[in-house]
Amino acid sequence: MKSIKESCTPGSCDYWMVSAAAGKLASQACTLGARHIKDGRLRLPFNREIAYYAKHIVDDVSRGIKTPEQGLQALQSEQHRLLTQSWEVAKKGAGVIAGAMQVITGAGICYTSVGTLCLVAGVPMMAHGTNNMYENGRNLLTARTDTQGPVRKGYQALAKAAGYAEREGNLAYSSVDLGLSAYALSRSVLKPDAWRLFRYIKTDYTRFFKRMGVGALGLEIHTDFQTGKQIYQEVSK
Repeated sequence: MKSIKESCTPGSCDYWMVSAAAGKLASQACTLGARHIKDGRLRLPFNREIAYYAKHIVDDVSRGIKTPEQGLQALQSEQHRLLTQSWEVAKKGAGVIAGAMQVITGAGICYTSVGTLCLVAGVPMMAHGTNNMYENGRNLLTARTDTQGPVRKGYQALAKAAGYAEREGNLAYSSVDLGLSAYALSRSVLKPDAWRLFRYIKTDYTRFFKRMGVGALGLEIHTDFQTGKQIYQEVSK
């Protein structure tokens, strides 16, 4: 038994391909809507708008207003736009979560070190985490990519005071952020089953990244990669 695609005529095959692409776009919109739009009252109009757009393209092709190639290009461009927006939302959301993790880690460093590492590691990590939460959260809410938090602006002000430009301030901010992350991952922490008679010994400790779950470690690696990418972009300017 032949499939629809195998048995169609050249003209109908073109129309079938456009219709299939329209169905794929509508399905993609439903998936992304369920992932990013939790309010059903907002998700329904979004899905309906994409479905109407896809149907409009198919109708234009059937009436000869657009060629099948133009219809396919329009549908694929819209799908690419949706996927790009979904990636941006996911990336900013990951930035907010990673910032929160920095704040918690910084507070933990202050607590476990009884204040000895608070000024050199704990407080800077909490400051960077709060700033990252602010920048990514505001970018997420306003659909922007250029929000600058107070800590980053502080680095920029210090760079300008030293005779440099904003670029150097951004480089310093990202470099410190990456350094703090490396320190947090590699620092020694007590094993969950560690116990002591008089004092803890070396074998009672392990590296922090070994205690992290796969999801948390993956998020940290992703965030560090994005920070490294920002450093490369600043250097390339």
